[in-house]
Amino acid sequence: MNIRQQAGQFLNFLLVLTTAFALWKGLSLYTNSSSPIVVVLSGSMEPAFQRGDLLFLSNRAEKAQVGDIVVYEVKGRPIPIVHRVMRTHDSLISDLADQKLLTKGDNNPTDDLELYARGQTHLSRESEVVGMVRGFVPYVGMVTIMLNDYPWMKYALLAGLGGMVMLQRE
Repeated sequence: MNIRQQAGQFLNFLLVLTTAFALWKGLSLYTNSSSPIVVVLSGSMEPAFQRGDLLFLSNRAEKAQVGDIVVYEVKGRPIPIVHRVMRTHDSLISDLADQKLLTKGDNNPTDDLELYARGQTHLSRESEVVGMVRGFVPYVGMVTIMLNDYPWMKYALLAGLGGMVMLQRE
């Protein structure tokens, strides 16, 4: 394989990466969410969502209602949590900054107070909620879970992809 073919393969690889990044950023802007797609990592929302379901989020300007399912992040915890809104506290002003939420997993016996930051009794809709669930695809995220649970699979996948790139002929 000559240098021109190798450069072409490298540029094709870069094109795929930049296209995926641009699509992700475009989707993030459209949904107003830093993570427009997340994977359910636990069984706390069963039977509504199973471990491995892929969720589509939106963080538009509407207020959350009791029964909505939100994804939120808590300071000090790197993994977002998917739970249902059990109670809302709204101010008289119709501003998202003033809405406070109490959440609970459908499969959990108690609300999420223990998951919130120390001393916190509610979530802030504006600063802690990543998005509200708008749709899902069952079990598609199991690939992500398997790659996290079995790190050797990441390396095997990367080695396989690298081998395919090196052996590909045009």
